[in-house]
Amino acid sequence: MTFLLGFGVGISLIVAIGAQNIWVLSQSMAGANRLIIAAVCIVCDSLLIVLGVFAVHHMQQLVPPLVPLLTWLGVALLVWLAWHAARRAWRGGNSLQADTAAQVMSNSKTAVTALAITLLNPHVYLDTVFLIGGVANQQATPLWFMLGACTASLVWFSSLTALAPKLKIWLNSARRWQLFDGAVAILLSGIALNLALY
Repeated sequence: MTFLLGFGVGISLIVAIGAQNIWVLSQSMAGANRLIIAAVCIVCDSLLIVLGVFAVHHMQQLVPPLVPLLTWLGVALLVWLAWHAARRAWRGGNSLQADTAAQVMSNSKTAVTALAITLLNPHVYLDTVFLIGGVANQQATPLWFMLGACTASLVWFSSLTALAPKLKIWLNSARRWQLFDGAVAILLSGIALNLALY
């Protein structure tokens, strides 16, 4: 159960489309080295998640109220992301469609750019280090939660890069973007409710 909760929280934070996902999708659609892109994103996410779980555990010893505070901040962030996804689904015409004309870079430049887009994004630290770390340390078995969150990153980026050619066709429809955003809103809301009740 803890593993599944970790997977759910991890995937809900990753799936909420952002700059990193758009770049990953656009480069994968344009024909960049998808294995390099997926590997960099998965390794970075996993290392930050592990760092977050252990760092927050040690911080909890110094400041006991920290973990519950981070958990409620996580709930608030999930609700905020769900609201924006629901609003995009209602309005339609998602402006976050990937740029399929993206310029393909060399393998080394692709790896460096993937690192930069991942590690220079402040949201990645909020999501992986503080929020996932905080919620993990509320569980009876934080390591299973951590493993679930890392697995979510593995599944998401592997799927996003592997399925990019099919997504290039599927995401051309504004109606499908609405359905995608609606599903994201429901997923985020469900995870937020689960955390709040827990």
